[in-house]
Amino acid sequence: MTRPILVVMAAGMGSRYGGLKQIDSVGPQGEVILDYSLYDARRAGFETVVFIIKPDIEEIFKQKVGNRIGDFMEVRYAFQELTTLPNPYQLPPHRQKPWGTAHAVWCASEQIDAPFAVINADDFYGYEAFKLMFDYLEASVNSHEEQYAMVGYQLDRTMSENGAVSRGLCQVDEEHFLQEIEEQTQIEWFDDRIRYTEDGVNWVDVDSDTIVSMNLWGFPSHFPKVIDRFLGAFLERAIRSNPLKGEYYLPSVVRKQLRHNEAKVKVLKTDEQWFGVTYTEDKPLVQEKIQTLVANGVYPSPLWSKEN
Repeated sequence: MTRPILVVMAAGMGSRYGGLKQIDSVGPQGEVILDYSLYDARRAGFETVVFIIKPDIEEIFKQKVGNRIGDFMEVRYAFQELTTLPNPYQLPPHRQKPWGTAHAVWCASEQIDAPFAVINADDFYGYEAFKLMFDYLEASVNSHEEQYAMVGYQLDRTMSENGAVSRGLCQVDEEHFLQEIEEQTQIEWFDDRIRYTEDGVNWVDVDSDTIVSMNLWGFPSHFPKVIDRFLGAFLERAIRSNPLKGEYYLPSVVRKQLRHNEAKVKVLKTDEQWFGVTYTEDKPLVQEKIQTLVANGVYPSPLWSKEN
């Protein structure tokens, strides 16, 4: 049986955070958030990981993460480069921002040879989330239906106290299938309520128990070919209308397929507490949460040991 693999998107720039947050230490022995995701993923059953990185952080990423993980999982690398585009598209002048999460997975297509889960490098997802996804992907190997999966979190368990966040607000039917996903880039606390704005002026309240996507998706091995079908049309628009900042996101690909009845997405709801470092001010809180989990015996310290 082809066992599911884990794909980690670690090529982002961390513009709100102000640095390479995917390799910033938060654990008691210098662990990064990704260490805990990999530890949980390995416990859940994942044995192979594909890291999607930028070429210019390869050396430091291997020093901080990759070389150590190689003792516990099979490690592969893929590179998300600005110039890696399908013909005939070329990089617009002065573009520095990566092309987004869908482009990242597309860049990793040669390393993806099995059903896969994909995550952000700088998010803490929790063990249950990885177990739900691994079990789903393993069961899906024998399924012929074009069915994806997404781990869904409760909105109020994913917020930052230090500013606005981006979330995919989900509509889910009674059978736990995704009906729609709406990307909102400015969601924040307002007193004891959560709200979002699209124009910075008008605000909309959101129920705290709304299911949101935190970019923990599950796809069949051929999904990069699905992205390839749509990537050219995205680039055509982006290069013309937003050449410096236009990004192509995984939810955009999924949404397009949903609207054309080309796929179904099973929502695997978890009660895990997500946390991450969207802003520099988030780091002390993340360190505190990690320390509490270690003190409660959820994780060993040091995290990576042949005895664990």
